[in-house]
Amino acid sequence: MWIIEDSRQQAGKHQTKNDWWKQNGDQVLRSKLPVGDYSLPPKVAVDTKQDIKEIANNMCGSAKEKRRFREECKLARDIGCKLVFIIEDPHYESIDSLYGKKIRMMSKRTIPGDQLATAMHTMSNRYGVQFIFCDPSETAELINKILLKGGENG
Repeated sequence: MWIIEDSRQQAGKHQTKNDWWKQNGDQVLRSKLPVGDYSLPPKVAVDTKQDIKEIANNMCGSAKEKRRFREECKLARDIGCKLVFIIEDPHYESIDSLYGKKIRMMSKRTIPGDQLATAMHTMSNRYGVQFIFCDPSETAELINKILLKGGENG
């Protein structure tokens, strides 16, 4: 089991608890919590991307950026959290709509849409993340629906 420990808990002051969890196969992730000292991970989380350029940069940019993105997806899978990426870009309606297009990244470099689509399908299959495209005006309502449904089919 994964347990989130509030990062404001003084490191080293709660070693007995941390030792017990480690001995019992639990893993502790330190992060700032809005309330309390310990919590379970959320069942669903939404990450918004301002447009296709941002997600392309995350997935097809520098090795450091790709690694950071992959590790975020892997952590979500490992803690049992459904991670949904909302790409706020009215020019695309699904991953498959990227095929045959040219995608301009934040660095102004252009990549084939096929490359980004393949990367998205790979991340979905490997880590269970979901990619949803929408117009920015629809994002708030979409986030509500995803969170209320627990990540089930957006």
